[in-house]
This record gives sequence, structure tokens and C-alpha cells, in this order.
Amino acid sequence: MRWLQVLLLRERLIRQGCSVITHSRLQSSGAGSAPNTSFVTPAPPPGPLQVNSCIQFWKQVFSQHKIPEPEASSEYIVAHVLGAKTIQSLENKQLSDLLTTSQMQYVWELCTRRLQRMPVQYVIGEWDFRHLTLKMKPPVFIPRPETEELVVLVEEDLLSQDKADISAGPHRDITFLEVGCGSGAICLSLLHLLPRIHAIAVDKSAEAINLTRENADRLGLCDRLNLLQMDILLDSHQLVRECGAVDFIISNPPYVFSEDMNELEPEILQYEDLQALDGGEHGLEVIQQILSIGKQILKKNGKIFLEVEPRHPAVLQMLISQGCYSGIVYKDTKRDFCERPRFCILQKTFEEV
Repeated sequence: MRWLQVLLLRERLIRQGCSVITHSRLQSSGAGSAPNTSFVTPAPPPGPLQVNSCIQFWKQVFSQHKIPEPEASSEYIVAHVLGAKTIQSLENKQLSDLLTTSQMQYVWELCTRRLQRMPVQYVIGEWDFRHLTLKMKPPVFIPRPETEELVVLVEEDLLSQDKADISAGPHRDITFLEVGCGSGAICLSLLHLLPRIHAIAVDKSAEAINLTRENADRLGLCDRLNLLQMDILLDSHQLVRECGAVDFIISNPPYVFSEDMNELEPEILQYEDLQALDGGEHGLEVIQQILSIGKQILKKNGKIFLEVEPRHPAVLQMLISQGCYSGIVYKDTKRDFCERPRFCILQKTFEEV
């Protein structure tokens, strides 16, 4: 069911132009505008509200205050209060049920946070990613739907090598490195799907490491996960020593151009860790370090899977063609579901001496 919900969400996103609340890092319409904090939380209407009436009430309030995706915001919050993932998962007759006093109070509390431009994922404290439900806490970066596609690319690559062996028990363990684990969405999704692989996940943020550990513990995946808090720009030598050889590297690194940071939505600017977004002058600071580290720790034919800014694939291909990372070849560019060049696949072609 959760995978079906993701597919339905993708269809909605495509129709709505991939708006920010659910995944986008940048949005052209109204981006960078200051949040409206001069509001008074509306009092509940007299008497109890039906579920559908409550959704419409808050949709209107959010629209009046120019909150992005007002209908989705209202639906997710009310569904969460009712113990459901989405309004669509409720039976039609439940939409006519009256909310209890405590439910009304909870809806008003959560919707007030959304009025303050807090992302829905933080408001409800969780979010689905692939087959998992993960806890979300500010300021840890919220996983976006594009990153689910990055995980699918890796899953398909691993399973295509030897689907039976990898899923049922490979001849050797597979170890990968994730750079910038955030909430643990990427590494935990792969560990959940493929029970014989092991992950090393690194992040400079203590909050990210702690949240990944918490999510891993809830999912029973801690035994195959090694978490390292370090800054790969400063601690690359230590990371190389501690990692040893890995089969592949995966990352959704900071890739926003520094000059574009002021175009981020208030939801991001106020609540998310901006260091997880700012990729430096050309958005390549961390990406280039990943390539340098990959030369040292990847096994022969090991791959690097990256989620990048749409301007980056052409730049990375040029850098590789100029020999900036000898031993690393550019294999492919994949597009996201909005048809933007979003994912880069690179490969190491020889063992370091």
C-alpha cells in the first residue's frame, strides 16, 4: 500500500509541477519570500467538525495564508491525527465522522505549526520512504521522492548482477558507503531490501547520525550499519582508513549552488539543515570529494551513484573526460520523474596501487 501511495503522490506532484512541500529543493514561484508569521490561529467553528469539513476548513486557512499545497497539508495532518497515512486510505463513511475534542485540539496544534511554515514531515514527525516509515526531526534533511528513484537505480543494479544470489544469500558480503545519511532513508532502504549487504553511513551532523541510528534501531537494522560522524571535506583520510574497500558509493549530497540558496522556500530556510543543501560555488564541493574518495576505496568496477543538480551531469562528464579523476569513468545519466537529468552513475575501472 505504501508503494501505491508513493506512486499516487508522484502523479500528483507531476500534475502540480513538483512543488516544494513534498520534495523540491528550489521553487521559482514565491521562492525566498519571508514566511507570514503575523497570523492568529483561527478558533474552531462552534460544535464538532466532521473529518471532511475539518480538511476543508484548514485547506481554506492554509490557502489564505499562502501555505504551499494547502489541500495536501490539511489532508496529511488530519489523516495523521486519525492514525492513518493518507485520507485516501480511510473509508468513505469515516470522512463523515465527527472529530472528538482531543482530536480537534491535536489538529489545531499541528496545523498551527504548518501555518508557521514547518514542513508537513516535521509536523507529523514521520514520512514514508520506499517501503519504510521513518521518523523525521528538524533540522535533519527530509528525503524527497527523487531520492527514492536513486535507491531504485541501485536496487536494480544490484539485483541485475545476480538477483537470486544477492536476495537469498550472496557468495560474499556486499558493503557500501553512503555519504550524507540524513534520516537514514537511503541506507536503511537498501539494508531492508537486501538482507546480506552492509552499510557504512557518514554525516557531519550529530542530529542526522542520531536520527539514522534511531530509525535503524526501530527497524532492526543496526547490526549491519556502521555510523560515522565526520566531515568528508575535512576528515577524508580518516574516512578512507575506517571504510576500507567498498563495493559501491551512494549519495544525495549537498548540491545547491551557493548563489541559489536564497531562493529556497521558507520551509527549508527556517527548519532544515542548510549545510545538507549548500554545495559551494558550483554545487560540486562534496561531489568532487566523493569522486576523490571513490578512487581510493572502491573495489575494481565499483560504482558511484549520485543525485545531483540538473546542471551537473554535463559538468561531471567534462571533468571526467579531461582526466580529473583518472580511473573513474562516467557511465550514465538518468532522469527523474519530472524528466530532469538528476542521477549520475560512475565506475572505477582499476585497482589503486
